[in-house]
Amino acid sequence: MYMRAFVLLFLFGCNASYAGLFGDSQSRQQLEALQAKVSEMEARMHRMEETLIGQSLIELHNQAEVLKMELGRLRGQIEVLEDENRLLRKQQKDFYLDLDSRLRQLEPDSTEIVPSPSDASVQSSDQSTPAAAAPAVKKAAVALQAPDAVQRDSYDAAYTRFKNGDYTGAIAGFEDFLEQHPLTTLAPAAAYWIGNAHYALRDFDQSVAAQQRLIETYPDSPKAPDALLNMASSQLESGQKSAARKTLESLIASYPHSEAAQKAKNRLASIK
Repeated sequence: MYMRAFVLLFLFGCNASYAGLFGDSQSRQQLEALQAKVSEMEARMHRMEETLIGQSLIELHNQAEVLKMELGRLRGQIEVLEDENRLLRKQQKDFYLDLDSRLRQLEPDSTEIVPSPSDASVQSSDQSTPAAAAPAVKKAAVALQAPDAVQRDSYDAAYTRFKNGDYTGAIAGFEDFLEQHPLTTLAPAAAYWIGNAHYALRDFDQSVAAQQRLIETYPDSPKAPDALLNMASSQLESGQKSAARKTLESLIASYPHSEAAQKAKNRLASIK
């Protein structure tokens, strides 16, 4: 617009001079020629502007399409990860709810009685001796007392950490509980959860060691069969199939009437 105005002013200024030199007819022809050139220049400028605008729009459109594709890909990945995360959380929740339910059913409410020699002889006739390479199940007599309120609170605090996924904190809490209160009826459960916390952290060697400690220290605990079963799980996870097989065989031999023994039989059948 500014250029056109300038050209028109220039033409009007020149018009009078041309009119004086060449007359109205010649001046008019030159004016028309100049106007034609101006129109041509304006048309060219307009085409150039449209071309530039068109190219910019095309580039912007292409960039937008690329961004849309990338955004769609990222959204797809997010959805997949969210689905996997939901599935893992559900599996973990179901697993620990099952464990919690089983432990609460087995957890004694009163003092565990030290087995008499006659009881021990009857028990030994019902349970065969494990193979030498299998985890040793010692029948040591350990008298456990019911926990008081303070001890129960200490145990519950560690268990809450476990349920919240703070496995490292749970291990520390249960270890402290075992050190302070090794002769309460909650002590075997504390040892059991230490093993499970190590398993959740995929520290399978420590998980095996924790469950072995439970079996050796509290062999008469209702949790001992499950400890052996979980020990075999850790051994399988770490690729020790032979050790896992012997652990399962020891479980079946030592606790033949337990629910864990039936699971051990099923698991043995699946180990190749």
